[in-house]
Amino acid sequence: MSTSTSTSPSPRTTPVTVRVPAKVNVQLAVGAARPDGFHDLANVFLAVSLFDEVTATPADALTVTCEGPDADKVPLDRTNLAARAAEILAARNGLAPLVHLHIAKNIPVAGGMAGGSADGAAALLACDALWGLDTPREELLDICAELGSDVPFSLVGGAALGTGRGEVLTPVPAGSFHWVFAVADGGLSTPAVFREFDRLAEGTRIPEPQASPALLAALASGDPEALAATVANDLQPAALSLRPSLAATLDAGLGAGALAALVSGSGPTTAFLVADEEAAAKAAAALEASGTCRATRIASSPAPGAMLLPTS
Repeated sequence: MSTSTSTSPSPRTTPVTVRVPAKVNVQLAVGAARPDGFHDLANVFLAVSLFDEVTATPADALTVTCEGPDADKVPLDRTNLAARAAEILAARNGLAPLVHLHIAKNIPVAGGMAGGSADGAAALLACDALWGLDTPREELLDICAELGSDVPFSLVGGAALGTGRGEVLTPVPAGSFHWVFAVADGGLSTPAVFREFDRLAEGTRIPEPQASPALLAALASGDPEALAATVANDLQPAALSLRPSLAATLDAGLGAGALAALVSGSGPTTAFLVADEEAAAKAAAALEASGTCRATRIASSPAPGAMLLPTS
């Protein structure tokens, strides 16, 4: 049972909507596989202005629906992290998860931008408000960590260093940056990419993951050229091994003037750091014309974490 309040919850009868951002990893340093199968990480998260919205409405049973790009690829059963979030929060408070969760999807699906994790964080915050629980922030973060390694950052947003398996967060300062994201056909399984990382690293010594001081300084400075010189993703070789066609997308973005190009997280979405809004529009147009991606999205960073939207 939650100890979040000393009085009975006051549930709402009207829907609650939460907006939640995508993320890009400007540094993803990966350690060797641990005995539990996870990897220690030094994961510098940056929330970007691509958002999903999750609306929680009172219902007779737990159900999930989804609309938006690639909505047909989103699971609508209890494997969806939004559904899992509702179940865990309800169980901690002795409630039945009687809620309908509707996901308005704008973050690429299975794209390495934590869209599923974002929906889990958004559903958690939405259900907490809908059920009038007023759960303490630390308990919400604890549930997020139970849901998955990227979920706590989806709740927090902004910029942060994630350690452990990525769920232990330390906020870091960040200036403003502009991005273009190229959406690939199909997705990549995060576990599959980590398995390929392990295969490629077999027989080599993998150093302990550490955040780059130069990258953190560049991130705080707001200087895109300084940040471009320091971005890194240890999972990129594994993602390229599984999806070699991503190399052409990375080359196309750099050819269009991007300051840096990298696979976003476990991919297959690719991220391009650009100088400003004008450069973003130019790079996005060139990427779409190149035929190396399915679509592009322009975004800025940092963006706020999961946020309750005003009721209409």
